[in-house]
Formats: sequence, structure tokens, C-alpha cells
Amino acid sequence: MARRALLCLAAAAALLVPAGLGAAAPAAGFSFADKAGEHLDVVLGGRVVVRYMYAYDKSSPARLLETYKPYLHVFDPEGQAPITKGPGGNYTHHRGVFVGWNRLGFGGKSYDRWHMKGGEQVHQKFAGQRDGPAEAAFTSLVHWNDEAGQPVVVEERTTTVRRAPAPAYLLIDLVTRLSAPRGDVVLDGDPEHAGVQYRPAAEVDAKQTVYVFPREGADPKKDTDYPWVGETYTLGDKRYSVVHFNHPDNPKGTVYSAYRDYGRFGAFFKKDIRSGESLTLKYRFLVAAGEMPPIDAVQKCWDQFAGAATPSPTPKTTVAGGAQQSGGAPKTPAKPKAPAQPKAKAAGA
Repeated sequence: MARRALLCLAAAAALLVPAGLGAAAPAAGFSFADKAGEHLDVVLGGRVVVRYMYAYDKSSPARLLETYKPYLHVFDPEGQAPITKGPGGNYTHHRGVFVGWNRLGFGGKSYDRWHMKGGEQVHQKFAGQRDGPAEAAFTSLVHWNDEAGQPVVVEERTTTVRRAPAPAYLLIDLVTRLSAPRGDVVLDGDPEHAGVQYRPAAEVDAKQTVYVFPREGADPKKDTDYPWVGETYTLGDKRYSVVHFNHPDNPKGTVYSAYRDYGRFGAFFKKDIRSGESLTLKYRFLVAAGEMPPIDAVQKCWDQFAGAATPSPTPKTTVAGGAQQSGGAPKTPAKPKAPAQPKAKAAGA
């Protein structure tokens, strides 16, 4: 996986490394800063690049609401503030890069491990950490508990962080292993409330959210198994872009919910996990300051992530704005665009 990531970076090596995060690079290396019981920072050149929020505190209802699931904050290139959402605001359960299913079947019951009703996802310990010049990686052991505090699913969530070339500045690989220790488990729900998701910060300007799909005439409410989906969003006077990569080893029938104007998007599927067995999922996030990276560089990055034997052709794309929060697929332009730099104007309301 590390070799493929380096190849991914080389594929876009013609792009300049941005001042700030990338410029510090080789000499500085990655390191960890752990605020025990609260969060683990990955630091590069003195800047926080991601923050894993792992606190669990049920001393009060308010504190439990803040800490009922672990998630990953992504920071801006300067390391000053997250560009992802935490607790509170619209849809308090939407938080950074997060994992969950709202209809998790076990023992004849259905558990909601999206809104965290009747149980929580609880970080147990860090099963491994490594840092160095090229990358930082850590594994969090997470129990998806029932109402009695017993694990229905045991998760080993491994996050690996690397540099990326401009206009991207960060490459995040998420590999999560979901195990069924006590009986058969069914991962079920719908694209709006389940899967592996990314949520921009609450201050997002909904009118300027733009999605990019690797298919001409794309319809994310009907299409399945996109290799990747991109999003560009606005916070204040700054634009950020993230590409969510779907590994070909992941379950088929994956649907990307990528049409909300507030920016929550991600990959959803349904799957059974037999008692004593496990399911391993692989995703990647390419994060950029500004507009979407060139589509050919995005596709090359996916090729390396997926281990493609031969280069894929650069896909024709559909660019669309966020739909109303009440739902609906994005409005596709009359002539689907295939730009290297999607414009800020949203096609939908």
C-alpha cells in the first residue's frame, strides 16, 4: 500500500508542492501528539494535519452526545483549524470522516450506529502507531456496542496519512476491519444514513458546493460502484476539495450519496458478516486547497490505489451542484463538463 501511495504522488509530480504543509516536508517528517483520553494529532512540520477524536465520556448527556463516536478531523494546510465538522449544528452525528450503519442487524434486533441510539461506538485502545519521514499511521480498536455495552461489531480502524502534491496537500488512507464476534451481523440502511462518509465543517456555504462524478451523465441515486467522487466546498473565503476513492475490493453495489448542498457525502453498501468472520474496507481521501485537482491526476491516483495493471483512460465527468437538503439527485448540466478545474458555481439550488 505504501509503494502504491508513492506512485500516486509521482503520477502528479509535475504539480508544485504548496507553501506551508508540503514545503516543510522531507526533513520534518510526521509525528504524533496525544492529548490522553481526548484526541490524537498527526503533526507535520509543526502543523496539525489530522486529529483523531476518540474521547468517550458519559458523565453527562451533553458530554456523551459529544463523544459517542470516534471520527477524524481534517485540518487546513496551515494546521490552524479543521475543515471538517464536529458535534453540534445541523446533524450533530455528522462528524469529519466517520463510519456507521443506521440499521445494523444482530440477534433479531436492529441497532442504529449512525445516530448512536441505544449504544455507542467506543474507542478501546490504539493497537499500533508508527511515524516517520514519509507517513504516519495508527490503528484504533473500536467497539460498536449494544445497549448493555457489549460489542456487536469490533472494528480495527487504521488511518495512514501522507503528503500530496499541489493543489492537493494531504493523502489519507482508511482501512477498517469489521468483525462479528458474537453472531451474524447485517450492515443495512440507506445511502443517507450509512457507510463511510466525509462531512465538511458546519460553516460550509451551501450555494457553492460542487460534486464531480467520473461518468458522463452521472446519476448518483441510480449509479453504482463509482471508483471515486469529488467535492469542492467553501468555508468563508476559502475553497477546499476532497476526492473520496473506492477500492475495487470493497463490496459491489456501492452507492455514493453525493448531492447534499451542506456537503456530507460518502460510500454506502449492504453486506452480511458471518459470526466469527470479518470484512475489510479500503478508502482513500485526497484533500486539496482550492479547486479540484486535474481529473487525469485524480484517475492516476485511483489506479495506483487500486493496483490497476494498466492506466485507466481519463473519464468524462459530470459536474453538479448540491441539491436541496430535502433530497433529490443533482441537476446535471445540459452538456456535462470535463474540466480540470470545476467552477465554483453550483448547478442546483
